[in-house]
Amino acid sequence: MSVFFINPFAFASADGDYESIATVTVGSGGASSIEFTSIPGTYQHLQVRGMIINANGDNWLQYQFNSDTGNNYAAHYLEGNGASTVAGAVTSYGSAYYQGLVMPSTSYPFVVVSDLLDYASTTKTKTLRTFAGQDGNATGTAANWRVIVASGLWNSTSAVTSIKIESSGKTLGQHSTFALYGIKAP
Repeated sequence: MSVFFINPFAFASADGDYESIATVTVGSGGASSIEFTSIPGTYQHLQVRGMIINANGDNWLQYQFNSDTGNNYAAHYLEGNGASTVAGAVTSYGSAYYQGLVMPSTSYPFVVVSDLLDYASTTKTKTLRTFAGQDGNATGTAANWRVIVASGLWNSTSAVTSIKIESSGKTLGQHSTFALYGIKAP
């Protein structure tokens, strides 16, 4: 019989590593939004990872920082589904950061990874880069699967202390999960 000892310090984060800050899972009945609050300013960047169950069809995923509902958001996006491509830009968008991330299918999860760069800086406006997609399991039309690349701007030099994620006035379905990670400086 072999005995293994685990050194708890062997798993400590090193510079440049990702460290879990919080995870939110949507409960029964869904939710109009989720929010990460009291985000510590001790990391270089933040990353949001989401697996969204779309409860209503054609929802737009949006981010709002520090409860800012002004026209302080802008974005560019490029999306492809194997049959067509769509590109666009939004400037001076109000209430939340719109990414062009359409979640068309209610049958398959939509996944998203967003990096918020230099979020704690008080001298830089905030930029966000996002990779997202959905696989329709080779069923239905091409609209049931897609890959999206997006970039965005929150035109503020305030440090980000809260992130609200919403689905353009619709419902994030039960079991949708979002995780917030801090990325340490290298």
